[in-house]
Amino acid sequence: MPDAEESGLDSEFASAEDSTGLMLWRVTNAWQAAQRAALRPFGLTHVQFVLLASLAWLDTDGPTTQRELSRHAGTDPMMTSQVLRTLERKDLVERRGHPTDARAKSLRVTVTGAELARHANAAVEGVDQRFFTPLGAERAVFTGMLRVVLGPAS
Repeated sequence: MPDAEESGLDSEFASAEDSTGLMLWRVTNAWQAAQRAALRPFGLTHVQFVLLASLAWLDTDGPTTQRELSRHAGTDPMMTSQVLRTLERKDLVERRGHPTDARAKSLRVTVTGAELARHANAAVEGVDQRFFTPLGAERAVFTGMLRVVLGPAS
């Protein structure tokens, strides 16, 4: 692979592989491909899984609104709404009136959704275990560094 001088690209990096952003992009793509493959047998896209699993996680604390789910999952509110409609059609999630806010809807995972989330989560965590094995004992440090990059608002 050419270095920065040979490429004609004005870059602070001597090599493309020195770019944190490029490496994050490549790692993310490889990780997402592995997750998509693991979720395929469950009939879920990655974002469907993230929202379903996040809702299952939050469901134990009482009623969860779409806004709370979107914030917890780090997803765009409009996309969250669209994906929730799909999960509703699949009978994995249901919306009910919120007990304290007449304008809001309360989200709940159905029995079918909870079972699917449990099985899919095991597959996803298995992928994570294999994918991040090269980090060894540094995995917790890596996760902490990702939290630092996201910042306190995330």
